Amino acid sequence: MREVILSAARRLVLSRGVVPSLNAVAEAAGVSKGGLIHHFPSRAALLAALAHEVIGDVDAAMDAAARTNSAAETWLRLSLPGVEERELLRALAAAFRPADPAMQGMLDEARVAIQRWEALIEAEVGDPVRARVIRLVGDALVANAVAGVESAPDLVDELAAFLLVGRPEPDLPA
Repeated sequence: MREVILSAARRLVLSRGVVPSLNAVAEAAGVSKGGLIHHFPSRAALLAALAHEVIGDVDAAMDAAARTNSAAETWLRLSLPGVEERELLRALAAAFRPADPAMQGMLDEARVAIQRWEALIEAEVGDPVRARVIRLVGDALVANAVAGVESAPDLVDELAAFLLVGRPEPDLPA
């Protein structure tokens, strides 16, 4: 039932551009409000669960990229979200309230995930400073895309070419 609720919430976010009320999510998911509250006792808990899904998606992509020595480039490409991802991120950002205690767990999860992703990039590029710069450039790409400032895929190609010059060759198994 949890997955059905999250799927309905995501659909509503994408169609409305905002994180919906719990009543709207319960109706869209075809569950009672009590059933929804059993899994998500507040709108903040629902928001945190949606963010957890996004973090999980990035984790899976970064882990797969690390196995092919492409974590840095993958990070940059993931940092240029498509239309749906951009809309979801906008809605999540608009609903985010850092002072809300329900958000603290999500913030902690995000901090740990960012450290993990940066470590994957560092393992590939062999330099912690370059890894941090690549990670921060990706952060800026996301922020620009969400704000509607810039989201050109060819920009990622240019940035990757510049930032990944001189990286060590991968030690792939024979």
